[in-house]
Amino acid sequence: MKQEVEVSFYLKKNEMKEDGKCPVMARLKVGKSETTFSAKMTVPVSLWTSGRATGKSHAASGINAQLDAYRASALSHYRELYAVRIKVTAEDVKSALLGMAFGQETFISYFRRHNENFDKRVGVNRSPEAAYSYWYALGHLEKFLQKKYKLSDIPFKALDKSFIEGFDFHLRIESGYKPGTIIEIMTRLRIIINYVICEGIITCDPFAGYSPERPNPVQKYLTRGELDKLMTTPLTNPNHYLIRDLFLFSCYTGIPYSDMRKLADEDLTLAEDGTAWIRTARKKNDNPYEIPLMELPLQILERYRGKASKDRLLPVFCNSTMNRGVKAM
Repeated sequence: MKQEVEVSFYLKKNEMKEDGKCPVMARLKVGKSETTFSAKMTVPVSLWTSGRATGKSHAASGINAQLDAYRASALSHYRELYAVRIKVTAEDVKSALLGMAFGQETFISYFRRHNENFDKRVGVNRSPEAAYSYWYALGHLEKFLQKKYKLSDIPFKALDKSFIEGFDFHLRIESGYKPGTIIEIMTRLRIIINYVICEGIITCDPFAGYSPERPNPVQKYLTRGELDKLMTTPLTNPNHYLIRDLFLFSCYTGIPYSDMRKLADEDLTLAEDGTAWIRTARKKNDNPYEIPLMELPLQILERYRGKASKDRLLPVFCNSTMNRGVKAM
C-alpha cells in the first residue's frame, strides 16, 4: 500500500551567517515516519516565507528551482523503492536521496572497515596508538554528521571542500579543540580519503585548497630552580611519586615517554669503565640511540627494579595519567 510522501523546507535560523543567510533544512515524511536533514544550501532570511523563497527575482527563482528538484527527486526515489520493497520509511528515501543506495558502501562504513582491518595488524606492523587515533577520528566524524546533517553516514560524492571545512569548524569552534588535536584528526581523515581516491571511488581531492591552522611552537623548559623544587616538594598522592620519578628520568636522559615505557632489561648495559648505558632504538623510526646514565636516573631504575611487568625497566602509567599527574604537581 502506497504511503503519502511530503517534503517541506524550513530555515535553521540559529545558525544564521553574518551575511544574513541561513541553512535550509528538509523535512521528509513518508506515511507515519519522518526525518530531517540538511538541503546543503543557504538562503537569505529576507527572501524566505512559508517554506519557499518569495518574489520573482533571479535569486528567488533559483532557490525555488532547487527546492522543487529536491521534492521531485524524493518522490522519484520513493517510487523506485516502493517497487522493490514492501515497506519504505522516510529514512530509506533520505538515504537514497543523498546518494546512499542500498548495498552500496558509503564513506563511514568504508572508514570503519579500514579501522577494523587496521586493528588486525596491531602487534604485527601497526601500533595500538595508531589504531586508536583512527577510531578517535572516526568518532568525531560521526558526531559531526549527526549534529550537522542528522545522518549516520554519507555518500562518497558528498566529500567536498565545504564538507572538510565544515568538519574543521565543528572541531575548532563547536568542540573547542586546539590546533594540534585538529591536525591529528584531519591527518587521519586525509589518509582515508587518499585511499578512496587511489581506489578510484572519487576523483577530486576534497582537501584541495584546505590548510589547517597550525600551532605556533613554543619552546618549553624548566629552570634549575623549578627542577629542584619539583624534586623536593612533598606530594600527597602516592601515584605522583612514581610520575615524578618517571618525569625526572625523562628529563635527565632525554628519552621521551613512548620510548621510556618500552625500555627493557636488555636495553641496560655496562661499559668497560663501569658506566651504565641505555642502548636501544626509537619507537617512531627504529633509529638506534645510546645514552649514558647519570646518578639520578640510575637511582630511579634501582628504586623500581623488579616492579615493572614483562622485563620492563620502569612501571609506566598511560600517557593521559602521566600528563594529569605532571600538571597536578
